[in-house]
Amino acid sequence: MSKFFDALETRSADERKSALAIRLPQQIAHAKANTAYFAETLKGFDAATITSTAALAALPVVRKSDLIELQKQQRPFGGLAASGWGKLGRVFSSPGPIYEPEGRVADYWRTARALYAAGFRAGDLVHNSFSYHMTPGAWILEAGAHALGCTVFPAGVGQTEQQVAAMADLAPNGYVGTPSFLRILLEKADELGIKLPSLTKALVSGEAFLPPVRDALLARGVVGYQAYATAELGVIAYETEARQGLVIDEGVIVEIVRPGTGDPVAEGEVGEVVVTTFNTDYPLIRFGTGDLSAYLSGNSPCGRTNMRIKGWMGRADQTTKVKGMFVHPEQVAAVIKRHPEIVRARLVVTNPDSTDQMTLNCEAGAVDAGMEAAIADSVRDITKLRAEVSLVAVGSLPNDGKVIEDRRKYD
Repeated sequence: MSKFFDALETRSADERKSALAIRLPQQIAHAKANTAYFAETLKGFDAATITSTAALAALPVVRKSDLIELQKQQRPFGGLAASGWGKLGRVFSSPGPIYEPEGRVADYWRTARALYAAGFRAGDLVHNSFSYHMTPGAWILEAGAHALGCTVFPAGVGQTEQQVAAMADLAPNGYVGTPSFLRILLEKADELGIKLPSLTKALVSGEAFLPPVRDALLARGVVGYQAYATAELGVIAYETEARQGLVIDEGVIVEIVRPGTGDPVAEGEVGEVVVTTFNTDYPLIRFGTGDLSAYLSGNSPCGRTNMRIKGWMGRADQTTKVKGMFVHPEQVAAVIKRHPEIVRARLVVTNPDSTDQMTLNCEAGAVDAGMEAAIADSVRDITKLRAEVSLVAVGSLPNDGKVIEDRRKYD
């Protein structure tokens, strides 16, 4: 059985440049001809001349942070989608809300390649613990698993005892979901005295895969790898057995630019991840993810020849990702609006014991019994995530305009 998913992974630099020179102008021409947004923003550019990443860098960036307003102005996808109802198979809603389309092609999100690199093969049973409700995470992984010839158990989130029981009964080979939830499942299995010897591999995403968590899984016999993906783009990059950064997927172009601009940074410098996809249903051109990363020099020792990035290194804006879900400053404002007694608030994200935690610090004048619980309920209702609430004195929070502070450490 081949070590690689296909021949694209081991192309020479010249072969990759030649293919890009043909494919990139075709995709830009398609986006201009079939989407209202790119017809307007790229009208001054000749698609035929955009044949390299250097030429691509002259085009404007559309950022994830712009999508909420764009989608309000032109529903449902802000004029960025080339396909409509009927041609699309599903539509999803992520916090914001931001709506994402899914086309009908097999492995729409290009996940099979990342799964293959993580050791998944045809005939595997995959326990999928991403959410199947509204957001696309579970479907992204399921589509790739099906493309490989795997069977999927749609576990979703929560109900840990039932999930452990199903794992004991069905004996899955692999897991997909967040690393923190896999640890929760394994700890619940320990608590119940249940052994899960069949589980030997995992592809995790949605949050940072920290070395202590990776090593703890390995000690249990589970070899875990990570994929970097978004709801709009699918898989952007994935980990291999080399454990040296993430290899960029063959279906996208990744640029690292100076945050707030479209200007590429020098190799090794941290900047915002900007992605161009060859998806014809949702042909995003220079899509700014808001994530930070940096290029790694040279090729991966695993033999794959595409460029590599260091992985997810935080957010270029105040929007952050917690347990696989984006949390936006607008959502913190919505919590404040529900509770007039809050003067100011600051959401602090930490990761003690390698598990994401949120604390909403609220300046409040009059404090009533039950206020903390009520605010916590609002946070969960609006963000779909749990948070601790801390009431602090008025004027005690920093006056720096920051609404979300990410204090997580990734060492």
